[in-house]
Amino acid sequence: MEFEFWWLLALPLFFSLGWLAARVDLKQLLAESTALPAAYFKGLNFLITNQHDKAIEAFSEAVQANTDSLELHFALGSLFRRRGEVDRAIHLHLNLLEKKELEPQQKLAVTAELAQDYLKAGLLDRAEELFESLNDDRYRQPALRALLEIYVREREWERAIKAATELERLSGVPFRVEISHYYCEMAVKSKLANDTHTAIFELEQALNANKNCVRANVLLGDLEAEADAHKAAISTWKRIEFQKPEYLGLIAPKLLNSYRALNQTAEGLSLLQTYLQTYKLPSLLNVLYEATLAEEGAESAAKLARNELIKKPSLNTLDQLLQARAIVETSNKTGGQQDTQLMQQAVRHAIGNRTAYHCEHCGFKAKYHHWQCPACNAWEALPAEPTTV
Repeated sequence: MEFEFWWLLALPLFFSLGWLAARVDLKQLLAESTALPAAYFKGLNFLITNQHDKAIEAFSEAVQANTDSLELHFALGSLFRRRGEVDRAIHLHLNLLEKKELEPQQKLAVTAELAQDYLKAGLLDRAEELFESLNDDRYRQPALRALLEIYVREREWERAIKAATELERLSGVPFRVEISHYYCEMAVKSKLANDTHTAIFELEQALNANKNCVRANVLLGDLEAEADAHKAAISTWKRIEFQKPEYLGLIAPKLLNSYRALNQTAEGLSLLQTYLQTYKLPSLLNVLYEATLAEEGAESAAKLARNELIKKPSLNTLDQLLQARAIVETSNKTGGQQDTQLMQQAVRHAIGNRTAYHCEHCGFKAKYHHWQCPACNAWEALPAEPTTV
């Protein structure tokens, strides 16, 4: 391909056009900057240095100097919300809606800000009404996220499912875990109302939404056990091994109770022993130890604890071994049980009450397992097994 010499003549022209365009952009930028009040830049500086009180004063001054700027109003309103002065944010945005001649898109923007104010203030009915009115494409996803939060807080599970499904479609972000728990919450409500048929249907919907929903199988097994269908309950709970085996400790006592009801306690203990050897969950060991102590006696419980202690040293397992040994010594009247009991007391003092479930999202510590974090409301954020604090 031959070189076209006329490109050499065109290059200076293109350079000149680019230089002019840059000059125009620079002039526009400078014009916009000089149009902003000086208080605006003071406010930004205070924000950068985390001086929020002074930032509020500066932005308030900037708003007074430029009452037509929605961006300045929004910045000030956001600061009010962050500082917990929600009443001032509400007043600011209500004044905008009432006093200013706003274009439709501007009115939508102010409405979105006011809805956030109401949500922050806990005025859920007002927030819900405003978020539902935001049908514009630009606001639909944030509005749906806020509505989902409101529906969960108000425990309106059917509406939460509808909002999460639409949000999943629009954003492409999966909400399968959340939707499955919404169905589980509905099932719990139906169960309390003695509507077992509806509860089972809702739990099946939970599993359709998320096949790995452990909670749904836990609740299904509970319903079957309460109906004395213990074989079905055991079969349902066994599915959890193929979903998330780390949750087997939660249903271990339930499994044993159903095996006892079928006069198959030995088979139940054998199953838990298999689970323990395969998955090595501390909660399984605790359940198996207590069951072995009750069903087979202290000698067998001591043997179990000793074997586990050899495999994995643990103060909790040592406490179990000492407890079983003290019972054996007392029943055999061999003496030495007082020394064993003293050692056990020392171990228990060292262990203390230091285990808790830690939320992976916010760090909240709970004594018992929750499917939803009581602090941040995240689902399945607490691990299946407690950890040492």
